Amino acid sequence: MTAGPGGRRPLKQRLAAGERLYGVLLRLPSETLVEMAGVAGLDYVVIDCEHGPADMTVLQNHLTAAAAQGIDVLVRVGTAEPALALRCLDLGAAGLIHPHIDSAADARRAVAADRYPPLGERGFATYSRAGRFGTVTAAEHLAASEETLVVAMIETARACAAAAEIVATEGIDAVLVGPADLTVDCGFPGKDAIDKLIAATHGAAHDAGRAVMSIVPDTAGARAAEQAGAQLVLYNMAAVLMDTFQGLTAPPAEPAKPNN
Repeated sequence: MTAGPGGRRPLKQRLAAGERLYGVLLRLPSETLVEMAGVAGLDYVVIDCEHGPADMTVLQNHLTAAAAQGIDVLVRVGTAEPALALRCLDLGAAGLIHPHIDSAADARRAVAADRYPPLGERGFATYSRAGRFGTVTAAEHLAASEETLVVAMIETARACAAAAEIVATEGIDAVLVGPADLTVDCGFPGKDAIDKLIAATHGAAHDAGRAVMSIVPDTAGARAAEQAGAQLVLYNMAAVLMDTFQGLTAPPAEPAKPNN
């Protein structure tokens, strides 16, 4: 999105500077949760339009709430959805997460959907929200679009095997391994086997100079992701909220009995 007056540095620039960024994955439409994430000081939110609603009006409301709190928005689109990618970027998303990238060809298609020519095929418009409704020049809008963050999701054994080719694709900025899909695709081989595939994929990303995004359920998971080299730490808000709610239903602790 074209930065406004006093605009913050794009996520892409912050990653290039070596920052570690923290965000939350939201599958439940709620502008209030977006605002709370910004007030809390998080760096970004991910709006899930793959496993959550993909209503464009609701998404615009989320982006407006995020802008008011100075927090960036990434959107997870569905598999091979260039039309949705275009609308999300025109609304002002800072970048997109593309699921089920199994090959370098898939990665190139994701980049093509997100970037303007010559690297991509995104339709050009400056009168959208991302172009500040036509108040910036075409050159300014093109320059701002260079900061679009493109994240490839690796979710199958085939994708893990092709990880080096995927991360070498021009225009791919980061990778996110989807552990749930990967586990199912591999036939539930056990945690150790999945951890090895994830580690190898992350290693390929680091070797190529790409950022790693890791989804975590809690702060302990975040610390582990940090130690493993993740630059984009993403809290699964469904897990955080359910843990909180379930904790509220726990019976109160029995009072200690006095020692006689």
